[in-house]
Amino acid sequence: MDILDAAFMQRALLAALLVGITAPAIGIYLVQRHQALMGDGIGHVALTGVGLGFLLNASPVWVAAIVCVLGAVVMELIRSSGKARGDIALAMLFYGGMAGGVMLINLSDNGSNANLVTYLFGSLTTVSQQDLVAICILAAFVILATLGLRRQLFAICQDEEFARVTGLPVRLLNLLVAITAALTVTVAMRVVGLLLVSALMVIPVAASQQIARSFATTLALSVGIGVLVTLSGTTTSYYVDVPPGATIVLLAIGVFVLLTVIAAPLAGSRARKQAADEERCTLAEPGSPDAPDDVRV
Repeated sequence: MDILDAAFMQRALLAALLVGITAPAIGIYLVQRHQALMGDGIGHVALTGVGLGFLLNASPVWVAAIVCVLGAVVMELIRSSGKARGDIALAMLFYGGMAGGVMLINLSDNGSNANLVTYLFGSLTTVSQQDLVAICILAAFVILATLGLRRQLFAICQDEEFARVTGLPVRLLNLLVAITAALTVTVAMRVVGLLLVSALMVIPVAASQQIARSFATTLALSVGIGVLVTLSGTTTSYYVDVPPGATIVLLAIGVFVLLTVIAAPLAGSRARKQAADEERCTLAEPGSPDAPDDVRV
């Protein structure tokens, strides 16, 4: 049977495509802010939303989205407060979210260990039409926010104080980053799984940084890598019968290793060229024919 003949694979591939776009699109800002593991923390909190959805007989995706947003806002408020014991509060929030989710899933009539595993590690066959509608709506918001406000978000990720001086609403933009990260976790949990979604936010960005030299190029390449590994991993899991989340993350790591190997000689060549230019600038007098263009009078 062709992969596109199965309705569940059509849904899974579309969900994988959206995950491949949204995860690196918000991940690049988290990496810039040195918050690479934020997605992992939100994933812990999301499990409480999943369990609450089962307990209330509501859509786990929508309930998880609400719980994730609330958790992300709390995380951002703790981070911005700058309190010395903020890391302990975050740890309690993360572990409490995981424990609460496990408890609620087991208390619900629809909960089971099988349901827990599918949300923790992802599952192709469990992406329902209702889930897909929710994923599409949430992904549209994430894409519009991360791409439409990329200049403002880049500014606060690079230097919050400078962004504040220029008149940007730093607190609001920080909350927007947290909220979009929370929604991305919700989007990705059906394909990649809550325990692995953070990897998809970080690894494509880290891989693209090996060869890209500008923010725009890094963003575009990160999204391209994200789409490549999610679609390839989803397809591989269908034919080889392996977990989709683990397959996607391992493919992303493979791309990172490949680009790192490719980037090594390129970095050496750039370093030698830069050293040669600096030597020419030092030895040549301004205005002389041997001086580089940028030091000639």
